[in-house]
Amino acid sequence: MSNLLKDFEVEAKNPSLEARQRWRSSVSIVKNRARRFRMISNLEKLAENEKKRCQIQEKIRVAFYVQKAALQFIDAGARREYKLTDEVRQAGFHVEADELASMVRNHDTRSLTKSGGPEGIAQKVSVSLTEGVRSSELHIREKIYGANRYAEKPARSFLTFVWEALQDVTLIILMVCAVVSIGVGVATEGFPKGMYDGTGILLSIILVVMVTAISDYRQSLQFRDLDREKKKINIQVTRDGNRQEVSIDDLVVGDVVHLSIGDRVPADGVFISGYNLEIDESSLSGESEPSHVNKDKPFLLSGTKVQNGSAKMLVTTVGMRTEWGKLMETLSEGGEDETPLQVKLNGVATIIGKIGLGFAVLTFVVLCIRFVIGKASTTGGITQWSSEDALTLLDYFAIAVTIIVVAVPEGLPLAVTLSLAFAMKQLMRDRALVRHLAACETMGSFTCICTDKTGTLTTNHMVVNKVWICENIKERRGESFELNLAEQVKSLLIQAIFQNTGSEVVKDKEGKTQILGSPTERAILEFGLLLGGDVDTQRREHKILKIEPFNSDKKKMSVLTSHSGGKVRAFCKGASEIVLKMCEKVVDSSGESVPLSGEKIAAVSEVIEGFASEALRTLCLVYTDLDEAPGGDLPDGGYTLVAVVGIKDPVRPGVREAVQTCQNAGITVRMVTGDNISTAKAIAKECGILTAGGVAIEGSEFRNLPPHEMRAVLPKIQVMARSLPLDKHTLVNNLRKIGEVVAVTGDGTNDAPALHESDIGLAMGIAGTEVAKENADVIIMDDNFATIVNVAKWGRAVYINIQKFVQFQLTVNVVALIINFVSACITGSAPLTAVQLLWVNMIMDTLGALALATEPPNEGLMKRQPIGRTASFITRAMWRNIIGQSIYQLIVLGILNFYGKQILNLNGPDSTAVLNTIIFNSFVFCQVFNEVNSREIEKINVFAGMFSSWVFVAVMTATIGFQLIIVELLGAFASTVPLSWQHWLLCIVIGAISMILAVGLKCIPVESTSHHDGYELLPSGPSDSA
Repeated sequence: MSNLLKDFEVEAKNPSLEARQRWRSSVSIVKNRARRFRMISNLEKLAENEKKRCQIQEKIRVAFYVQKAALQFIDAGARREYKLTDEVRQAGFHVEADELASMVRNHDTRSLTKSGGPEGIAQKVSVSLTEGVRSSELHIREKIYGANRYAEKPARSFLTFVWEALQDVTLIILMVCAVVSIGVGVATEGFPKGMYDGTGILLSIILVVMVTAISDYRQSLQFRDLDREKKKINIQVTRDGNRQEVSIDDLVVGDVVHLSIGDRVPADGVFISGYNLEIDESSLSGESEPSHVNKDKPFLLSGTKVQNGSAKMLVTTVGMRTEWGKLMETLSEGGEDETPLQVKLNGVATIIGKIGLGFAVLTFVVLCIRFVIGKASTTGGITQWSSEDALTLLDYFAIAVTIIVVAVPEGLPLAVTLSLAFAMKQLMRDRALVRHLAACETMGSFTCICTDKTGTLTTNHMVVNKVWICENIKERRGESFELNLAEQVKSLLIQAIFQNTGSEVVKDKEGKTQILGSPTERAILEFGLLLGGDVDTQRREHKILKIEPFNSDKKKMSVLTSHSGGKVRAFCKGASEIVLKMCEKVVDSSGESVPLSGEKIAAVSEVIEGFASEALRTLCLVYTDLDEAPGGDLPDGGYTLVAVVGIKDPVRPGVREAVQTCQNAGITVRMVTGDNISTAKAIAKECGILTAGGVAIEGSEFRNLPPHEMRAVLPKIQVMARSLPLDKHTLVNNLRKIGEVVAVTGDGTNDAPALHESDIGLAMGIAGTEVAKENADVIIMDDNFATIVNVAKWGRAVYINIQKFVQFQLTVNVVALIINFVSACITGSAPLTAVQLLWVNMIMDTLGALALATEPPNEGLMKRQPIGRTASFITRAMWRNIIGQSIYQLIVLGILNFYGKQILNLNGPDSTAVLNTIIFNSFVFCQVFNEVNSREIEKINVFAGMFSSWVFVAVMTATIGFQLIIVELLGAFASTVPLSWQHWLLCIVIGAISMILAVGLKCIPVESTSHHDGYELLPSGPSDSA
């Protein structure tokens, strides 16, 4: 099978255009192309959108780089004048929306200056730069300047899905056959008897179409909910004088937005104030070099990303008036990238479809030949034809077409989408947002997780627990610290805390103090507030001249402030062992700076090591006085050590158990952190990550290893401390080279390369930046490691659920094809009519997918090895079950077909009708019981958890109920007759025997080391008979 499917292979992440084109061109037998490829990206549309995007990027690039002074001078005379409309004037504003949009889009600094800069624009849009927009004005601002929402494709109605389901070529042919059958039947047999066969086919088609449309429509609603969740982005703004978080959809012109590293610029606007703001404009202009934004270059465009620094901006243009809005319009069409399983099952469907088409043609030919031979032996001979003969041939053709309906397993690739949509919906409830369909499949395959520590393994609620200052260690007691410091020392410490921070202390709507920023920053600021510090007082007394924000590579943050006497003071804080090396002095108990001798350095290092061994994150707070502000970077030496703080971040409840679950599932957990090695090892041991024989290594040591040593140590690495983002990327890259399927967690902008490189990137929903989220496949919305374990469990469930459905559907395919073909060859008639086959098709296609592809995961899935990259999808165990059940069903149905009248002692004019009804009923019950068998491919107990899957129970109940109605009440349309209770019991027993057979089949060993679904059992795994 693998050789036949070689054209149907694509990568799970970033598949090549060649592979995507190859499999599309290989799909030849398709009943309904519109439905089959609905969720598959349209390559032509994608190419067209890419062309549009390039045109928009070129236009923006012209605005960025060609609007020079000379061009602006030439254009000045032709600059458009915007007339203020009455609507804008009456609303209390003094500038048109198009004028603002044009100014920012064209980087028209002359117009901005003429308007009075950001302050002048703020006056024109009636807003205070300190108070922000008033909530009462939001509606009128949206009315005048527009909402910050982008054009989207309108949702598809239910009737659209009905129409799409009707595009099935085979159903169209059957509808034509049904209409002809009604016409000929009424002419020959009269009304209403002559309508029954044709009407039965039409009713069956209507039922198939409606069930298919309902299933597809519900699926589309699930994807719409997921898309809505993906687009939820919050941003910090000042409104009503308070700092608050709002959705970017609710932004209006005049909003004052606070930007920090990793944020996506939510609308077009102008720079108000900030430090070292660098913007990545590649998403708009295609340029890779970051742009520096300041008062001289003040324009910010929606969709760009903050690469460095922080700032406040005034929103001037929102929604579809921005260039990003126009760009998003081109990205709203094209569809999802296909997943490997979708592609593989398209291949399986194509191969089986070709076989089915061959069988259908052969069946029709054989039936026609037998009919002609029988016709030749009659009195009239071959020359005399009647309308009854035409109707018989039409029935043969309808049967052949219906065989194609059953034989082409259109539901295989669509079952993947159904299962993935169901899993994504459930995961969203479990606080995991899947951004790409293919990620759902990869989730079940990863063999290792490279996880961050802070916020993922720990609670992210940090507090300063210990402080070393003036050669004394002080410990937190409840909500207070008793430091007993000299006033000069306390003043220095408070300055070091409040001057050198990337966070803010603000008041919320209730007037309560709120600290905004990273968990580490919040912990230090909270410590400063406990000491009696006041951020406003500090900011008034000392003006900030320059900021070097925290950087994952340098692992420190620095700030330059004005000081008394015209001097300046630089503060720095960061990783203790790095910042300690920058120090030459230390503050003593009187507040004086004294030399930091080697002995004192050793003592401080011992304190740092002691804090770290207690799982505390350690930071050094230092300062230095300078005669004048340096022209370039702030100094890297000559500092005075003020304090060492130890920050406690408790391990999340349940993390140790979650790590143990991963290890039982054959998944190696590796912790990658910026903390020092002692802290990292202490946390890793507490979480159960660092085990006997495991290696804890520092990033600097790892990156300097020769390639052969790196390959040797890779499998043993369980902890990487003091790592840079580049180290994480290198680790992921090398793990993938040795065959690992790697999942990576990340929250920062610098984690984006590792998230992109990994097989599955997991971004943190709370602590994660927008840049990290955009590069991730799954967003862990509660930042909890236990949620990642849930992701792995659902990934495995998706894979095995689709295997169950494939096993079930292929069994039905084989039996339906062979029984009709053999019967046609031997008896000259098919035991299953077109209406009956359409019902069987619905059981195995839409209803089968609903029942088997949506089962929730069980705990046993996490006691087996991950699915291998190269594992065969249709395993030997599946072939064993398919072949065994097919042989049983063919034997039983064959005996009934050829010897049923004698065995059941059927006599009388309706004996043939009774026998054919028994064959049909037995066939359906074989599928019903085989559907239950398919819940477990290898295990004997197929009932475990069955009643907890309400979808499965509902489908089973509906199938049996409708089968009863078809046989007992709809005989005129379905060519059935009511059966006695003895015959019903016989049909049920024939179906139930397949469950006994399944037990025997599962005792036949076919796998050498692998379990039923590509998993390998661990020593602690459940027994096969469980």
